[in-house]
Amino acid sequence: MADRLFNKIAVITGASSGIGRSIAEFYLNEGAKVVAFSRRSDPLEELETRFPARTLIVDGDVTDAADLRRLVEVTQRRFGRVDILVPNAGMARVISFEESSREAVNETFDVNFHGAMQTVRTFLPHLNEGSAVIFITTFLTQVGFPGLAAYSASKAALKSLSQTLAAELGPRGIRVNSIAPGPITTPLWESAGLSAEQHAKVTENVTNRLIPQAFGKPENIAEVAVFLASDAAHNIYGQEIVVDGGYTVG
Repeated sequence: MADRLFNKIAVITGASSGIGRSIAEFYLNEGAKVVAFSRRSDPLEELETRFPARTLIVDGDVTDAADLRRLVEVTQRRFGRVDILVPNAGMARVISFEESSREAVNETFDVNFHGAMQTVRTFLPHLNEGSAVIFITTFLTQVGFPGLAAYSASKAALKSLSQTLAAELGPRGIRVNSIAPGPITTPLWESAGLSAEQHAKVTENVTNRLIPQAFGKPENIAEVAVFLASDAAHNIYGQEIVVDGGYTVG
């Protein structure tokens, strides 16, 4: 443990698996106190067992305003402040353009965009001067990928929001940045709605385009999330760091 985040209070949504879970663990290993918010708390119990004094697990849904208010209340009651906010909760569904009904698109935007935006807005009165907000976008805002119009558009909106909030909240001492993961081995990728055959074909095609010839790991994103939350990134505002194994370079 390097203690780069010693005694900082971090709130992470979508923390039960994948990137969110990895960020929570990395933050705890760096000395932070972590509030892990998720619709499923069981996968987080191991973290609470390892770091009982520095971990708070909260059940809830980012699309529910009452759940977000409760998250703020219990965070304030337990730790008294917030230094790092990672609105990570997200969803991905492969939906053809023909099937991209308003309802299907709204479902994606409700979680990926509105959920993240309202998480920050709800916490805004409680973010310390010098705090960091880190959005999770995607490399797919830079390249096209069939069947992911709604997902990519929701993340593109989130990227724009990150840049706007960096300018708007920066004078208040709040740094806002984002991380754009490339192909990462997470449950999100597994649950995108592809058949086993489609999944295998897409995985092969994507892997062939990656410089390391392998999907990234959630830990690759967590390492960047530690940096952006640390004092080493104190002069970085409104940037999106792409962690994609070289997918978008050619």
